[in-house]
Amino acid sequence: MSRVNILPPDVIAKIAAGEAVDRPASVVKELLENALDAGATSIEIYLKEAGRELIHIKDNGSGIPHDDLEKIFGRHATSKITAIEDLENLHSMGFRGEALYSIAAVSDVLLTSRTLEKEGWQIHLRGGIRQNLEPASLAHTGTNIKITELFFNTPARRKFLKNNSSELNQIINIVLPYTLIHPEKRFLLTHAGRSILDLRSAPSRIDRMAAALNIDMHHLLSTDQEFVEEKIRVRMILGDINIQRPRRDMQFIFINDRPVESKNLSFNLNDVYKLILSPGVYGAFMIDIGLDPSHVDVNIHPTKREVRLKDEGRLISILRRMTEYQLMQKGQAKEFSLPPQEGGLPANQMIFAPGQLQANFNPGAYAHTKDTGLPLDFQLFGRENTLRFKFEKSRFVGNFLQKYLIFEADESLLIVDQHAAQERIMFEEFKNQIEKSQVESQPLLTPILLRLTPQEKIAWEENQERLALAGIESTQFDQDTIALQTQPLLLKNIEMVVRTLLAGGETPRLDIDTLARRACKASITAGDKLDSSQADHQRKELLKCVDPFTCPHGRPTVIEVTRDFLDRQFLRS
Repeated sequence: MSRVNILPPDVIAKIAAGEAVDRPASVVKELLENALDAGATSIEIYLKEAGRELIHIKDNGSGIPHDDLEKIFGRHATSKITAIEDLENLHSMGFRGEALYSIAAVSDVLLTSRTLEKEGWQIHLRGGIRQNLEPASLAHTGTNIKITELFFNTPARRKFLKNNSSELNQIINIVLPYTLIHPEKRFLLTHAGRSILDLRSAPSRIDRMAAALNIDMHHLLSTDQEFVEEKIRVRMILGDINIQRPRRDMQFIFINDRPVESKNLSFNLNDVYKLILSPGVYGAFMIDIGLDPSHVDVNIHPTKREVRLKDEGRLISILRRMTEYQLMQKGQAKEFSLPPQEGGLPANQMIFAPGQLQANFNPGAYAHTKDTGLPLDFQLFGRENTLRFKFEKSRFVGNFLQKYLIFEADESLLIVDQHAAQERIMFEEFKNQIEKSQVESQPLLTPILLRLTPQEKIAWEENQERLALAGIESTQFDQDTIALQTQPLLLKNIEMVVRTLLAGGETPRLDIDTLARRACKASITAGDKLDSSQADHQRKELLKCVDPFTCPHGRPTVIEVTRDFLDRQFLRS
């Protein structure tokens, strides 16, 4: 066994830095929280190369005294706590004293600060080593910190950073929650000289939420309730049925004004939203929960984002009751905006209910072999025993729940998931059109105006041509809005399609297959009960597909229930 050695200070510093700082967004989070703890009412963030080249943050907070400038870059140097008991009465964002120490260990730092009583001072560190400390002029009270050459001495970590769009989206995801919970403060975020967020002080949280996320305020429901016996206060802003998202990017949870992550709280809030939203569609909400600090443990993760709550079950019960009451009793009806269309939709276009599709299914069961090109079950059992042959000869006998179509084929029942089947039909046709650069689209008489979130704006600016490839031409309408000029004939619910394609800012990475798959999944919007002719038409269209028996996501479109199976269930010999 090797001898035990004490690690040198430079190695300790880099290991510690990795616990709190793993990407530019981590740096922004720590410095933003420091500015808030300093009482800043204006915070400006300037970025270059998504933080790789520069993270520059200005605030008008209380500033840092000259005597503390060197201390703040020491490990576990903090003004937030002095004893273990303080951990049960935390009201500040940060408290460990790890942030500046960790940031300085892996970057070049130039910090200038001025307090109300004294002139400004500046300290410069590189790789955690002080370069100089000297007087410096600063026009106002506050702190000005520049982080450059992030991870210059840890190239492995720098190598694992993602592209600028992904890193910038991470930073926006960090900044947005703080802008919502502090509407009275001014926030500015720019990247390469371009404004990403520019939010002046707002009169209320509901005003700020509408402005920051570019949504209509009259679709937001607000309530504030205090439960004295439980020592709980809940301030809640909910989007009604008119705010529907393809992912959970407008859902924010706060504990004592601190952004947190809680799978249990998120699950239960989304579970209530299922009362008004279709599966696979998510609502918008901002929940701020005031609790006794001693009932909250924020010290379970280095980033302090995850929390552990005392009596969580009671809290969940309160949140569910409040959410259900607001959505069901105060929410508005769904507003429909039908854009004018020329010529209507194709005759074979059908509309089906959305869903988040999952199944334990092996698409390979119907795969074509390399040797013959024939389905595997054809080779083993003969054509008359294949699912395709039975489906070709089947007869429609009815539907169930406006979701499943039932066909009879000799001694079997074939059950078709009409949603999955239509998605497969649309996917193959739409993919073929994209591959041939012949997407059938129609100009809209009145363009559809789509207000974008900051993340969606970045994705759209980089991927306007990618959308055009899918038959969706769009132009800039104003700073936060795009105008959709055309719509592919195959696709419905074009707003959800575009938001799905822009989600995550990774559209450039989509190949044609993925582009078509996402678009078709987002396009299927409502459920219809099909009559016999419509059901038979879908059956014939499905049989024309290359892979008719799985949807684009690998779920089965058709399952077979045999007579033998039914006989066993009824105990027949």
